[in-house]
Amino acid sequence: MKHLLLLAGAAFTGLAALPADARDMWTKEQANGWYAKQPWLVGANYNNRSAINQFEMWQADSFNPKEIDQELGWAADMGMNTMRVYLHNMLWEEDAAGLKQRMETFLQIADKHKIKIMFVLFDSCWDPDPVSGPQRPPIPGVHNSGWMQAPGAARLADKSQYGKLEAYVKDIVGSFAKDQRIVAWDVWNEPNNQGGGGGAYKPTPNKVALVAGLLGPVFEWARSVDPTQPLTSGLWIGQNWDQQDKLDAVEKIQVAQSDVMSFHDYSWPETFEKRAKQMMSYGRPVLATEYMARGNGSTFDGSLPIGKKYKIAMFNWGFVDGKSQTRMPWDSWKKPYTHEEPTIWFHDVLRANGKPYRPAEVEMIKRLTTEANGPRR
Repeated sequence: MKHLLLLAGAAFTGLAALPADARDMWTKEQANGWYAKQPWLVGANYNNRSAINQFEMWQADSFNPKEIDQELGWAADMGMNTMRVYLHNMLWEEDAAGLKQRMETFLQIADKHKIKIMFVLFDSCWDPDPVSGPQRPPIPGVHNSGWMQAPGAARLADKSQYGKLEAYVKDIVGSFAKDQRIVAWDVWNEPNNQGGGGGAYKPTPNKVALVAGLLGPVFEWARSVDPTQPLTSGLWIGQNWDQQDKLDAVEKIQVAQSDVMSFHDYSWPETFEKRAKQMMSYGRPVLATEYMARGNGSTFDGSLPIGKKYKIAMFNWGFVDGKSQTRMPWDSWKKPYTHEEPTIWFHDVLRANGKPYRPAEVEMIKRLTTEANGPRR
């Protein structure tokens, strides 16, 4: 299997050989054997309501265990058993020991609520120039106005920085490689995304090619520390995910190196099911690591029953309304909702006080997860 993986890596990116101590990519049998032991995984993409981005969630002066405990308690009460949570390489560069200690605290809180965590190592979305320390306030009425890319444009373009990125991946994954509280590692969110922001951010030159050259090594670095959890990176654009000749260079690496397959879909349920089946064609477990944008046709009642039908892990975007302001739609980058609320919330499940935006959604999540997994104990 390792030989096949090396051939795939060479074909797609000309990567060097895997480190000698790297574990093999899981076979389909290993991946499906792991997944058969999991409950139906249902949760959200999570950052606590007082955090505008990864930095405010994890930095020492703004890390908020009390708030996290409250919110994960709300999640458990509605039947959720997993969360997808973003890290950032600069957090590690500036305070590796502190970051890992706070990750441990977070995992203890999650475990108390019987919630397993998928950590995301890198992300190509939103602001390409991340800055640590105190973060700017939210732009009024704008969706996700403070989110930061990782590693960011400067580090992505500077190969002399790649040693730090390698050390970050190996230390974080290696430190938690045998941790049963972690369900999976998402090594790079939407790696071939140009960034978003409706023109607010300067595009990173040659970004997709740079990412295509780095994504394979990121998989290798994570695999080299022998994690017991699967690695993945999710496809999110395009229409022909089951046809490898239609995939771009980044997507080919995602498909070739993911132990379990993952994807994003913010479309109507017919499209969600079509994309899910395309991902299922690879014969590996499938995780929908982002979905649910009400104004775009992606809803709990449309997509969640499909996930249950095929036992696809389901992570909706957004949990508690807060500083990320993802109740606002994507078009808020061009017309901020400063004088009115959106007609319907785009993302998020709960208001800041824990009350459901739509009680019927919470009841549905609770009902479907109970049907699949039994009542929470």
